[in-house]
Amino acid sequence: MNKKNIFGTLVVAAIAAMTMTSCDKSKSQTDDKPVATQTAPTDTKVAFVEVDSIMSQYKFCKDYSLILQKKGQNIQNTLAQKQQALEAAAANFQQKVQQNAYTREQAQQIQMSLQKQNNDLQALNQRLSSEFQAETEKYNNALRDSIQHFLAVYNKDKKYSLILSKAGDNILYADKTHDITNEVIAGLNKAYKQAPKEAKAADTKKKNDYYTSCSHKDQQPPFSAIK
Repeated sequence: MNKKNIFGTLVVAAIAAMTMTSCDKSKSQTDDKPVATQTAPTDTKVAFVEVDSIMSQYKFCKDYSLILQKKGQNIQNTLAQKQQALEAAAANFQQKVQQNAYTREQAQQIQMSLQKQNNDLQALNQRLSSEFQAETEKYNNALRDSIQHFLAVYNKDKKYSLILSKAGDNILYADKTHDITNEVIAGLNKAYKQAPKEAKAADTKKKNDYYTSCSHKDQQPPFSAIK
């Protein structure tokens, strides 16, 4: 065996020895490490509700949508009528001016009056728009509160960890077995149907208590208390 073969054999043997030593150390370090405790994954119950279905089938939404629609239409009609009247008055003013029907003082007074009517109309537009926006926000808050309140009661038995709102394609995939939309809508409509009865009963009780209090004091209730 020549020197090159001997040198090559020694190198291979050295590399093998180093590899074995490294493996032994790694094994020793691995054996020395404590075994990590693996926790079993908890069961997570997830459900979702179709928002579009609630908006179209929840009676509260349908009723309030009609109220807002009617109010918005009334606002548009009121503003349109006043705008048309103002435009007609302005057109008549221009015609009379061209016919020299006014003195300079009269024309100035009428022009100032028309300007004031225009300013009043703009202020009315802003006020009615603000009122409509406030009414819409009030509706949205009431809708959100009614749904959250119902789900809090509903979930006491169902024990869902997460209830998602599905609107359009905001959820890329959802198994229909997790769809509780129909249950939620039915529960919401039932609660909404009972709400007026409970309010009426509370109002009747309040009036009866008031009448009883008055009779104990030998007093007659005022006319404002009788509805």
